[in-house]
Amino acid sequence: MGNEASLTMLCSVVSQVMTVVNVFVSVYSLIIFIYVLSSWIPMPYNRNLNRVRRFLFDACDPYLRLFRRLLPSFGGIDLSPIVAVLALWLIDRMVYEVLAQFG
Repeated sequence: MGNEASLTMLCSVVSQVMTVVNVFVSVYSLIIFIYVLSSWIPMPYNRNLNRVRRFLFDACDPYLRLFRRLLPSFGGIDLSPIVAVLALWLIDRMVYEVLAQFG
């Protein structure tokens, strides 16, 4: 009985970790998408909008900078958000595959 309870708890923890990773990847991908859209759309100066844009910059730019260093320049086109979201998706899939072996 103790062995079965331990296995059930392990499956529950694995499922929760997979859910947390999936939600993180989804939310961070959405934040990157909003960051990209906000950089395309000229917004009027507003204190609250400026705070939101600053949050988006602080949340996304360090991660995107990793890919900007690796990718060649394509003129005015920045492909780093696409590659960054694909990398997040690949990490999500790898975590899912590794944890699926335990659950």
